[in-house]
Amino acid sequence: MQNTKNQNRVQNGEAETVAIRGMIDANWRKLLSSTLVTDKTKEVAKKEHYTGTFRRARKKNNMDTVNTNLESMQLNSISANSNKPTNVINNKIIDKKGSLTKFIAMDCEMVGIGYNGEDHMLARVSLVNKFGDCIYDKYVKAREEVKDYRTEVSGIRRENLIHGEEFSVVQKEVAEILRGRILVGHSLKNDLNVLFLSHPKTKIRDTSKYKPFRKMKKGCTPSLKFLAKEILGIDIQRGEHSSVEDARAVMQLYCTVAKTWEMMLSTKRTYSKKADI
Repeated sequence: MQNTKNQNRVQNGEAETVAIRGMIDANWRKLLSSTLVTDKTKEVAKKEHYTGTFRRARKKNNMDTVNTNLESMQLNSISANSNKPTNVINNKIIDKKGSLTKFIAMDCEMVGIGYNGEDHMLARVSLVNKFGDCIYDKYVKAREEVKDYRTEVSGIRRENLIHGEEFSVVQKEVAEILRGRILVGHSLKNDLNVLFLSHPKTKIRDTSKYKPFRKMKKGCTPSLKFLAKEILGIDIQRGEHSSVEDARAVMQLYCTVAKTWEMMLSTKRTYSKKADI
């Protein structure tokens, strides 16, 4: 009888130990899951390679990574128990992560339409933020017969446009992203024309019109490829172009001279105000 009681005590003790271990394991799983986003962010950060201005901007942005991830997790938790549309919450997360920065660089790829394919039609548009992250990249369905895909330069092929987005959708989305922000690009007039969009002149930074860059070509318009090689020391547009690569290059060019550029604009506005008085 006494042996039976002892066996029961041992079994009960083992059951309690298993239960406690189960609780500990559950707590560890919960703790590990809470750091999963941060770990993934660190892995991605290691894979990304930025030079010069992008690295400095990225370092500053990463200081808030942990707090941002915790806020994102809290928002996701709220969305699971909320009647609000998830896209509203997701937009808040994007803003907190800094994907939509004050400065946005844009580049477009075009195909040829009309007589001999001499006219331009939008085929792809890419946007990157101040850190060089691609925040938007879409192919666009053809609205007219394409006479020349210009593949050797544009990198565009027929299948890209077949599976592309409707022009009206792309136009609306790009306009929404650019609203209220400073647009950076190279020969932006061409890109805005194929998008049938306009942008306030005071919020445009066009590297093809920046005087110190033009002086490098004795007053002529420098190509983006030339500026990237001479100023950044990188080779772009080797063969087929990539609108993402070009947008990153133009943003890095701007960041390299941003302080001087903005100072020049500020001085120009000051003189303009004095002249109006």
